[in-house]
Amino acid sequence: MAPAPVLLQMSPDDNVAIVGNAGGLPLGAVLPDGTTLIDAVPQAHKVTLSAIAQGEPVRRYGVVIGYATQDLAAGRWVHDRLLSMPAAPGLTDLPKATRTAATGAAMQVPDTVARATFMGYRNPDGSVGTRNLLGITTTVQCVAGVLANAMTRITQELLPKYPNVDGAVALDHAYGCGVAIDAPDAIIPIRTVRNISLNPNFGGELLVVSLGCEKLQPERLLPLGSIPVAAVSDGACEVPGLDVVRLQDNQHVGFQAMIQAIVDAADRHLQRLNTRRREPVPISELVVGVQCGGSDALSGVTANPLVGRVTDWLVGAGATVMFSENTEVRDAVDQLTARAATVEVADAIVRELAWYDAYLQRGQVDRSANTTPGNKAGGLSNITEKAMGSIVKSGHRAIDHVLSPGEKLKPTQKGLVFAATPASDFICGTLQLAAGMNLHLFTTGRGTPYGLAECPVLKIATRTDLANRWHDLMDVNAGRIADGECTLDEMALTLFTLMVDVASGRRKSWAEHWGLHNQRVLFNPAPIT
Repeated sequence: MAPAPVLLQMSPDDNVAIVGNAGGLPLGAVLPDGTTLIDAVPQAHKVTLSAIAQGEPVRRYGVVIGYATQDLAAGRWVHDRLLSMPAAPGLTDLPKATRTAATGAAMQVPDTVARATFMGYRNPDGSVGTRNLLGITTTVQCVAGVLANAMTRITQELLPKYPNVDGAVALDHAYGCGVAIDAPDAIIPIRTVRNISLNPNFGGELLVVSLGCEKLQPERLLPLGSIPVAAVSDGACEVPGLDVVRLQDNQHVGFQAMIQAIVDAADRHLQRLNTRRREPVPISELVVGVQCGGSDALSGVTANPLVGRVTDWLVGAGATVMFSENTEVRDAVDQLTARAATVEVADAIVRELAWYDAYLQRGQVDRSANTTPGNKAGGLSNITEKAMGSIVKSGHRAIDHVLSPGEKLKPTQKGLVFAATPASDFICGTLQLAAGMNLHLFTTGRGTPYGLAECPVLKIATRTDLANRWHDLMDVNAGRIADGECTLDEMALTLFTLMVDVASGRRKSWAEHWGLHNQRVLFNPAPIT
């Protein structure tokens, strides 16, 4: 006997719902209200709950996600070709800091969360790392190949000697020369590289590999005062300053001399990192980045509300959570500005989104360039619908701070943070690393084998089918919520417990287990010369 149709309606005002059944529903299936499907409808795709005339609004999440391009009978499959997208909301006359603080049972922080601790690494600047890594920063792409060769030796020869070090990461990038380094927007990639180097998972140890002739000189990348620099051994004397290996320096005669210089420098830093030990720290020291990757229409039903509930708990317990992805919040700008803690925060949200609007306009595209073919195959018709499901990752609390791309959180910037980034998985993750995240939550409905070498990533599947097929890639199955196996709060506690274990080093995410490490991709809106 075929399973009963499962429809997921987000608001009583909605005139469409999505199909929850694995494999979708066939033509002729009878819905709970007696409507007969006149199309086969794939899982997570929309079906009309009533007739919708051409030009009339289509509502999901209680908001207009588009307009019917033809008459739609009840029981019709509503895909992207049957919807025209609404205009983008204006950035003027928005409600600012008008929403009172969210209350109710959902906002209460469970005692198990409020009193939780994790085992982290205290850093000299007061931040806390979830991993004890050596980061080796490059100033220019030209040195990436040499550093890759040196990393082989560091991994094989040095790391086994230092069991308290979790690994070494080459922080290479496609920047540093052939770029308009003095252009106003060049500050974005420059501060991104700088601030990734200062991520709490690198423990304040900083090793730089430079070529020598590049535009982005080490002193420009990391000017005096950007980091409390430890004394660096230089023969018989101790000199303060950056620990820089310049490949063009005269003392490096031959390729192997360059490699040895990098290996020797890495050894000094690894010795110090190996003396560090985990210690119990309050949950308020977590800095969590949240992100969508390969979304489907179930993202806003299962995985993203799950992350939103954990976000509310974490922020309520004093931790920091960053949400991002400019195009995926743009259509909900009024919700964000209303949730701003102050008018100044609301103005900062508008500033960042206005800047991004102008950036897209210069490229002769608009926000409709997002969504992807995978998003549409997963039931998301356009960016308006995607945005409504995306922002729920941010929960319901007030937005406390706003970061421009590549900026780093200040020690005083706790709470819920809008870190303005493009929606690209790789660029968003890169910019959240620069902001200072020490743990990453990544939701996916299509399946994305994503990971970061710099920070543990927990991947959350939106549906059970994906979690079962990718059983050794997905860390959490949020599809259990839609399946009725557990409540949102039960699933949130499961996710939170896993986060604490991973942050403490007691468990690895699947991405860590397999060594899945995506490249850092800089956001560079400045010209290339």
